[in-house]
Amino acid sequence: MVPERSDAVVIGGGVMGAAALHYLAELGCERPALVERDTLASGSTGHCAGGVRTLFSDDLNVRICEESIRRLEVFGAEIDLKLYGYLFLLDDEADAVRFAATPGAEMLTPDGACELVPQLELDGIVAAAFNPRAGYVTPDLVVQAYARRAAERGAQIEQSCAATRILSDRGRITGVETAKGTIATDTVVLAAGVWSRELYELPVEPERRFMFFTDPAPEFPRELPLTIDFASGFYFHREGDALAFGGREQTLEDLAPVAARRLPALEELGVRSSWWGWYEMSPDHNALVGTAADVAGLVYATGFSGHGFQQGPVIGEHLAQLALGLEPTFDLSEFAVERFARGAARVEHNVV
Repeated sequence: MVPERSDAVVIGGGVMGAAALHYLAELGCERPALVERDTLASGSTGHCAGGVRTLFSDDLNVRICEESIRRLEVFGAEIDLKLYGYLFLLDDEADAVRFAATPGAEMLTPDGACELVPQLELDGIVAAAFNPRAGYVTPDLVVQAYARRAAERGAQIEQSCAATRILSDRGRITGVETAKGTIATDTVVLAAGVWSRELYELPVEPERRFMFFTDPAPEFPRELPLTIDFASGFYFHREGDALAFGGREQTLEDLAPVAARRLPALEELGVRSSWWGWYEMSPDHNALVGTAADVAGLVYATGFSGHGFQQGPVIGEHLAQLALGLEPTFDLSEFAVERFARGAARVEHNVV
């Protein structure tokens, strides 16, 4: 059963929520609780590609991801971290110029890209950007690692427990109504991905993304970078002895010609399974992170537009710091939702 009262309630059991719960407990919150409508990592986190990189057009995203990777390295083998790099294939000179100006980018010729991934077909590619301090990880292992550490410090986690309403009175949070009862609290951390907008008005829209898994692919490099055809959004990386791949298309039939154009070897590999999850899209493809202006005690994080998982460690700490009234490690005030009303959208260009 849910507690009658909690010093802070986290809504959402993905990487943001689990990391926030961990940092709440670590920073001294005595009775933090997390409620998740399904199971931990069952939403966007558990259905993402698990990539971690630093090649972003927004300098703030670069710095967040650099620090998040450092924190993920502490877990090491516990989360199956593989820093094999990210490889962006670029067919547009303007994109190549922008990536070249990004810290951490090693610009390669098409031939240089083929040295990393010999199976590539690079017709039309003008350059490639390689991010060596990047790679991929198993997302649900990250969530479990944070949740386990939080529980060890006394945090309570309730799964199969949907939050149905955030309660407030006279402009202050008073509790969270859930499927298992009401929790009295004056602090809420809203980290429910695309479902956040059901509980608090935020400009976030769902976009469905599919991922497919192949039969074993032993001919590919063992340390395969997460490779992205930037123009089309097609990507692939290793998943055990096989490959995982995806893109923007909504069916395998639509994705197949896009994928085969860059990776003809896929035509010889069988597809054994697939799943889909949500991108949580904001108007400028950048995060929505901040403290609610109209109700005291509510902090939120959503709208990451495909790069949220990799920012989870830093954003989770930031949410905990905001919730506890502590000085944040990162100044993320420019990600507050009020930027749109001010006409100060902060566009992230390097989204996939």
